This record gives sequence, C-alpha cells and structure tokens, in this order.
Amino acid sequence: MWPRRWGMGVGVKRGKPLTRTKGVRPEQRRFLIYCEGERTEDQYFRGLRADLRTLPVSICLGGEHGEPQSLVRAAIEHKERAPHSPQDRRTAYDEVWCVIDVEAPIPHDGLDKAVELARRHGVEVALTNPCFELWIMLHFADVTRYSTSDDAQRALEKLGTCGYSLSRKHLAYDSLREGFGQARERAEALRRRTPKGHRQNPWTDVDRLVGMLKAARHG
Repeated sequence: MWPRRWGMGVGVKRGKPLTRTKGVRPEQRRFLIYCEGERTEDQYFRGLRADLRTLPVSICLGGEHGEPQSLVRAAIEHKERAPHSPQDRRTAYDEVWCVIDVEAPIPHDGLDKAVELARRHGVEVALTNPCFELWIMLHFADVTRYSTSDDAQRALEKLGTCGYSLSRKHLAYDSLREGFGQARERAEALRRRTPKGHRQNPWTDVDRLVGMLKAARHG
C-alpha cells in the first residue's frame, strides 16, 4: 500500500500553484525634435529634457538657419533612417517635430512649403511668430502687440528674468520651470484671438509640443 500523503485526502483537488505576476512597464514614446540653429531653442529643450528624466527625447540642431525647408528635410531624413540606425537604437520615433520661427517683419521664404512638406511626411511643426523668444516671454508676461524678431529679443533681454542676452543667446531654464501653465494659457489666448493662425503676430503653438512631452512623462 502506498503511503498516504498529508493534506491530500480522497476527493480533495490540488490547488493551483501561487504565481507572482510581474508588472509590465509600458514602452515609453520616443520623441525627435529638430530646432533651428539658435542657442535659445536648444537650451530650452535640453533643460526640459532634463526635467522629463527617463523620457526618450532626442534634440537635434538641423538644416540651415533661416531656411525652414532645410530643417524639415533634415528631420524627415532622420525619421526615415532611425529604424536602421544604431545611434537611434534601430527604433522608430513615435513623434517627430520641427520648431520653426516665422520671423518678422519679413516671414521666412518657403515657410508654407516647409509646413506642407512636414505634413506629408508625418512631421509636426511648432511655430512662433515672430520668434521663439515670444514663447519664453509668455512665461512671465502677457504679450499682445505686434513685434519684429529683433523687438521680441530685445524685450526678453530687457525683462531680465531668465538670463537671456542678445550677445550670447543664453537662457537659464530653471527660471522657466514654474511658468509653463501661465505660458500655455497666454499662448492659447493668442490663438483664440485670430483665425489667421501663425500668420498673426504675436502667435505661437509651442505649448502643444511642451504639453505633450509633459503628459507623456507623467502618463
């Protein structure tokens, strides 16, 4: 007679073994941002990337400064080579963006063609009229009057709140960290004022890109 096993009486079924289910971390979205060759945009997005910590964000200076189509083409080429590039971990980017100034008093030549080219290739564009310094200024004050690019840069330097200077285009990102909510509200208010989109001065939709990055980090 076989020995009786303790806990295994007649008619009692063996229960399923207890197993631990490991939490699966969702794959983070990957972002590629192309900026014109100016230090202000580069410093801003590098500071923001540090705040986003582990979120995969690549920031590139690309194209010829002052030529939007060149910037967009550089972003498209990077987007297409990323799945085969060791530098990009052979992984496609979920979002590709170009950050472009409209400029004033004379808008960039070929701006509309650049925006259309980006749209055809699935690249998003964040625009500011007249220039990126407007977006920085909105962290500290309302801006509703027309200004040229030079006017906007001088006004930001005069404000003296973020270390910006015309001579070296320096930007102290830490001073901007707490102002995003106000800057976004002011940017949205500027867009509500006009049906002309980025042809209106002042105007920006950089907050769309920054808000999406912050949501991806905290989501």
